[in-house]
Amino acid sequence: QVQLVESGGGLVQPGGSLRLSCAASGSIRSINVMGWYRQAPGKQRELVARIRSGGNPNYADSVKGRFTISRDNAKNAVTLQLNSLKPEDTAVYYCNAEVTVHNGLTFLYWGQGTQVTVSL
Repeated sequence: QVQLVESGGGLVQPGGSLRLSCAASGSIRSINVMGWYRQAPGKQRELVARIRSGGNPNYADSVKGRFTISRDNAKNAVTLQLNSLKPEDTAVYYCNAEVTVHNGLTFLYWGQGTQVTVSL
């Protein structure tokens, strides 16, 4: 069993910054990809950013230049720095990880979600 625990959401004014963190724990052999998705009310969940164990991050066009994803492989953790936030960034943000567990099988895991609200 693998758990992803997120932290760092909250309420921020437009133009402000937040930092989201996610740590994976449990029966982990390796983690290939870690990433962040978001889901706004009435919309589908969408990819925000993801990063492989060797680096090489990918970003949604809507967040390029504003958000930065980074990863600590030793801690099985991923961080998303959100800068220059806009009201349209308001959503529940979910951590995601593609994990190979100790028996060699690979599964996709999700965190519980953390709310990010950008408003005056």
